[in-house]
Amino acid sequence: MTVLLDIRCVSKRFQGTQALKDVDFSVVSGEVHALMGENGAGKSTLSKIIAGVVSPDSGEIIWEGEKVAIKSPSHAQQLGIGMVFQELDLFPHLTIAENMAIANGAASERFVVRPRQLEAWCDKFLTQVRLRVHPRTILRDLSIGQVQLVAIARALSMNARLLLMDEPTSSLAEDGVESLLALIGQLRSQGVGIVYVSHKLTEVHRIADRITILRDGRLIGTRDAKEVNPKELIAMMVGRSLEQSERTAREVKPRVLLDVRGLHTDFLETISFRLRAGEVLGLAGLVGAGRSELGAALYGLTQVRGETSLNGNRYRPHTPTEAIENGFCLVPEDRRWEGIFPRMSIMENATVGVLSSFANYGLLSRTKERKAEASYRNSLAVATASPDVPIEFLSGGNQQKVLIARWLMANPQVLFLDEPTRGIDVGAKEQIYALIDQLAAQGKGIILASSELPELFRCCDRILVMHEGRQAGILDTATTSQAEIMSLATGVQH
Repeated sequence: MTVLLDIRCVSKRFQGTQALKDVDFSVVSGEVHALMGENGAGKSTLSKIIAGVVSPDSGEIIWEGEKVAIKSPSHAQQLGIGMVFQELDLFPHLTIAENMAIANGAASERFVVRPRQLEAWCDKFLTQVRLRVHPRTILRDLSIGQVQLVAIARALSMNARLLLMDEPTSSLAEDGVESLLALIGQLRSQGVGIVYVSHKLTEVHRIADRITILRDGRLIGTRDAKEVNPKELIAMMVGRSLEQSERTAREVKPRVLLDVRGLHTDFLETISFRLRAGEVLGLAGLVGAGRSELGAALYGLTQVRGETSLNGNRYRPHTPTEAIENGFCLVPEDRRWEGIFPRMSIMENATVGVLSSFANYGLLSRTKERKAEASYRNSLAVATASPDVPIEFLSGGNQQKVLIARWLMANPQVLFLDEPTRGIDVGAKEQIYALIDQLAAQGKGIILASSELPELFRCCDRILVMHEGRQAGILDTATTSQAEIMSLATGVQH
């Protein structure tokens, strides 16, 4: 096999934070090389250096035997390097076809004046990732999981010899994950080298040939995937052994916090459920089933029909502000488009939703604000040198923690968590699970939308399964199975 890429002693620093320090890394043709580590370990930074998004401070990049300086993503593409970013770099106001063609050297210029030809070209790659959506669809009308598939289709269209995938299954349901893993196997057999960045140990063991571990920006080691077990990998990532927790026993109180009866939107039909104090209700379903749409409806982002009450009072918010005032908060699935303010500081992102609570006679108390932010940041173990650093410089997982801190400060009665562990490492996942247990024990109501069935079984008391905008059933976690949930989610009747 040919060595495609050889990284030697690469280092990178961002505003006082050492993102990478003397890291070595290589990829050969026809190999899936997994890159793993905790949030902030340097995985995405290394991937972006390879993709030409950022330049290293020092070190060498050898591409197919020749030393190169990858100056930009277009230069990387010319070399034969493609990347699917964790924070998807697409344009929500443009169509799928337009997103696939922009800055894509494989797309002929004639497509600009021949849209039908462009759409036919796109269809080949959309079919390859099993996304059955017309290329003229505006990207913002897709779910985040569907957008992720568009990004993968775009990367495939570039005919890359090396493909970097940063958390590519983070928003995909079980069927989408299986399709993607099969596609990766197909690409490997064609000689494509793949850098696979993921926190999901089961996926990595299924497809990886080699695994490289980073911790705090430094190389811990590279191992043959067949020769290392999950516990060893976790110990390498976190520097200690980590036991996975089980759901703690808790009492679900009879008091109903949220009562939803016959909720309709332009997409959702007849959604009905009751969420009790101290209960964690899971939302399961395939990509596009309507989980995020339900969160948007309850958060005042879409027009709804039906009867909904919160704490015994009629609940029909017209804006997120009204929802928050009534005690309902939502952590969105897509932190980049819907959550963070990239150029604002970590502290500003954490406190922006509750600034009035830090005011004295109309004047903001920075002392109170900093004290509150520091408390939540420390409890969630956000890795940063300073709360004044722009949040765009944090890893995706640490950005997610800041978003969770934002809405915990609002002290909601009901908290809707939409894929809260997307892009979060195994250690941080355990922190989030413990936090969910803690909030439920305090009598909060939690709605947890997740594409990971083991996560739903770990955290939830009941699971509401959705299929194409409809409620397929509500199952008790203690008595159901993954097979039963997938049967409902796919519309297959017993």
